[in-house]
Amino acid sequence: MHKPTARTRRIATLIVGPTAILVAGLLVWQGSNAAFTATTRNTGNNWETGSVLLSDDDLGAAAFRVTGVVPGQTASKCLLVTSESTVPGEVRVYLDTLGAQGLETNITVSLQSGTGGNFSDCTGFVADATGPTLSLSAISSTYHDYATGVLPWITAGTVGETKSYKATWTFDVTGLTQAQVDALQGKSASADVVWELQSTQ
Repeated sequence: MHKPTARTRRIATLIVGPTAILVAGLLVWQGSNAAFTATTRNTGNNWETGSVLLSDDDLGAAAFRVTGVVPGQTASKCLLVTSESTVPGEVRVYLDTLGAQGLETNITVSLQSGTGGNFSDCTGFVADATGPTLSLSAISSTYHDYATGVLPWITAGTVGETKSYKATWTFDVTGLTQAQVDALQGKSASADVVWELQSTQ
């Protein structure tokens, strides 16, 4: 069998290198055809941006970090979301990364969008739309990505557009026996609330 010379091996090496670069370039080009997207989430509090950008005023804090919850307890928190996008888009809200440790069916959450209020204080908040009031588990199974997101906010592509959101949670034990209520002691639940902006152009 003919053994390749050193010169033949060098030529083969030179050909393989550019070919690999060309293939990698094609993969990068193919991957860049997706629409622009951006998200802001309220538990991880991280933002993923392309050439569109969302931010909020929570200063790196989770909206709810509650301990010692008792049956019937309820509370609200507001958040101001800002679009820094220069192209028109649509923001939707959904629930991500549910941590189910026993309270996911008993913590109900309702979310409203509107104007006024901020992360420090809901004073002045006026609702213009209201999402469903459901348990964390029901929200997670129904509204879990951009396609199923709620409270659509159409942005014009003007930097600095804002929308306020008010979340209200309740530890709901309606219909439970005393034994079932007692069994919820020491349980917990967690979730990320995500605001995602996708460009419409």
